Amino acid sequence: MTDRPTSTSVETNGVNPIPDEERHGKPAGLFAIWFSWNISILGISYGIYVYGLGLSAWQAIVAGVLGYVLSSFLVGILAVGGPRTGLPTLTQTRFAFGLHGNKFPTFFAYLSNIGWKVTIITLAATSGAKLFVRLWPGVFADEQGNESVLAVVLWFVVVLAVTLTVAVFGHQLIMRVEKWIAWLTAVMTIVFIAIIVPKIRWDALGDAPNGSVGTFIGGVILAMTIVGLGFLNYGGDFARYLPRDTPARGVIGWTTGGIVLPVAVLLILGVLLASGDPELGKAAANDPIGALTALLPLWFFIPFTIVIVISLVAAAITGIYSSGLALLALGVPLSRAATTLINMVVIAAGAFYLLFVSDSFLATFQAFLALISVVMGTMGGIQLLDFIRQRRLGWNVDMAKPAGAGGRSGRWTAVVSLVVASIVGLGLVTSSDPNIAKVVGFLLSDEAKQGVIGTTNVGVVVAMLLGAGLYALLTFVLKLDPPGIYDREPVEPVKTAVS
Repeated sequence: MTDRPTSTSVETNGVNPIPDEERHGKPAGLFAIWFSWNISILGISYGIYVYGLGLSAWQAIVAGVLGYVLSSFLVGILAVGGPRTGLPTLTQTRFAFGLHGNKFPTFFAYLSNIGWKVTIITLAATSGAKLFVRLWPGVFADEQGNESVLAVVLWFVVVLAVTLTVAVFGHQLIMRVEKWIAWLTAVMTIVFIAIIVPKIRWDALGDAPNGSVGTFIGGVILAMTIVGLGFLNYGGDFARYLPRDTPARGVIGWTTGGIVLPVAVLLILGVLLASGDPELGKAAANDPIGALTALLPLWFFIPFTIVIVISLVAAAITGIYSSGLALLALGVPLSRAATTLINMVVIAAGAFYLLFVSDSFLATFQAFLALISVVMGTMGGIQLLDFIRQRRLGWNVDMAKPAGAGGRSGRWTAVVSLVVASIVGLGLVTSSDPNIAKVVGFLLSDEAKQGVIGTTNVGVVVAMLLGAGLYALLTFVLKLDPPGIYDREPVEPVKTAVS
C-alpha cells in the first residue's frame, strides 16, 4: 500500500497504470475539469463562426449544440478507458496501434497540444496587458495606445509561473484548483451574460434566411471540430484516478456535460449577438476578447478581464499536464514533472515568438493545427472502435508494454487505417495559409474549396469515419491482423480434481 498523493505533493505517476490503492473520487469530479477548461469568452466567437456559414439564428444554435453534444460524447466514451486501465489516453492507444505504431499519432497529438497552449498563453498575456493599458495608460500603453512590451512581459511571466506551478504538482492540485476556477468563472460569466443580453437586437434576429441542409450539416461538423474532437486525446488523463469499477455512464455523462454546458450557452450568445449586429459579429470574430469586453462598463471590465485570464490559464494547466504525459507516451525517459518543465520551456519559447517577434505566425500556425486535427480525429475513431476489443480482453494493461511482454510493436491494421484515412482527410480540408494550401484540398474542386465542404473541415469527420470503418473491416471482418499474446477471448480454466 502507498500513501495517497495530496494536492501539496508532486505527482510521481507518469504513464504507468494508477494503482488501485491510489484511486479515489467520483465521476462528478470530472465536471469541474472540463467546465473550467471550456468556459471562456472565446466560446462566443465559436457561435459567430457557425452562424457565419450562412445559417439562420435558430439553425446555427441547433447545429452548434448538436455538434458539441456529438463530439463531447465521444470524448466521454474515450474517458472511460481511464478508470478501466489507469492509463492516460495516449498510452492506452498503444492497445490499438502497438508500442511503436502509437508514436505516430502521439507525436501529432503532442504538436496539437503544444500549439494550442502557445495560443492560449499568448491570449492570456495580451488580455492582462490590455487591462493594465486601460487602468494605467501612461505606464503600460505605447505611443499608439496599445499594450506596451513591459505590460505584455509582466503578464507573460505571471501566466507562465502560475501555469507551471500547478501543472508540475499534477493531478491532485489540478483537480482542486480547477474546481474553484469553475465556480468563479461560472458566476462571472453569468453576470457578463446579464450585461450583454440587453445589447442584443432582438428585432433583427429573423433577418437572416435559413441555410440549406448541406450548410446545416456543415455547421454541425464545424462545431464538432471546434470543440469536442480536439479533446479526444485527453479523455482518460483526468479520469484514470477514479476507481476501476466506476460506472461508464457517470464518466461519459459528467465529461460530456462539463464540455457542452459552457460552450453551448456561449455559442447561443454569440449567435444572438452576430445575428442582431453583423458589425459586432465581424469584430468579435477577429478579436473576440477585445470586441466583447469593450461593451462592458469599467467596474465589471476589471474583474472580468482577470477572470478571462484565469480561465485561459485553467486551459493551459490541463493542456501542459497532458502534453507531459504525451512525451512520456512517446518514450522520453524522464519523470512526469521533468517532461512538464520541458513542455513549459517549449511553450514559453513559442509564445514569446508569437508575442514579440512574429506578426503573421498566428494565422499560419492555426492553419497547421487544423491539419493536425485530421490525424487526431482519425486516431480517436480507431481507438473508440478498438474499445470493443479492449473490453473483450479485460482491459489488460500488458497490451501497452513492448512486444514479448504482452504488447505489440505495431498493429498494422490500425496504422494502415490511420495513414489512409488521414491522407483522404487532408485532401478534403482547406487552409487560408497559401503554403499549406498547396498540400491540402487535392480531392476538392475549386468550387468545393470555397463552399461548405472546404470551409467547415468536413475532411476531419470523413477521415475519422473512414479510419474507423477501414479498421473494422481489416480487424473484425477480414481478421487480417495476427493475434498477439492477449488478442484472444479469455478462456475459463478447466477445473480438475487437483485444483
